[in-house]
Amino acid sequence: MGLGNRVLDRTGVDDEGLVAAYAAASACLVPSTYEGFGLPVIEAMACGAPVVTLPLASLPEVAGDAALYSSLQPEEYADSMMRILEEPGLAEKLRQAGYARAERFTWARTAHETEALYRRLISSKG
Repeated sequence: MGLGNRVLDRTGVDDEGLVAAYAAASACLVPSTYEGFGLPVIEAMACGAPVVTLPLASLPEVAGDAALYSSLQPEEYADSMMRILEEPGLAEKLRQAGYARAERFTWARTAHETEALYRRLISSKG
């Protein structure tokens, strides 16, 4: 498809480099067929990268309407990537929706909800 010079593999990058890569990305592709939570999706959204992912496992719950969904069919996945690059306003729309979506998933909220769950479980056993 001639995309070799436009696609970068960032395997093994440190946290600072990962944030910079997400922030500079035209899109973040998360073709995971199983994802325990979807942390790469939230990380990308928090850094402003438009996301293309699959409608499988936890990914739709995490990404909501702030991502494009595709199948693993190469043509459909390529079409989703090209839409982000070529469709006027789509990348910015996904970027803004991603920022808003990522704000829902903070470590403070996770800690608070986990504590609340433990308290409910403890009180129901008492």
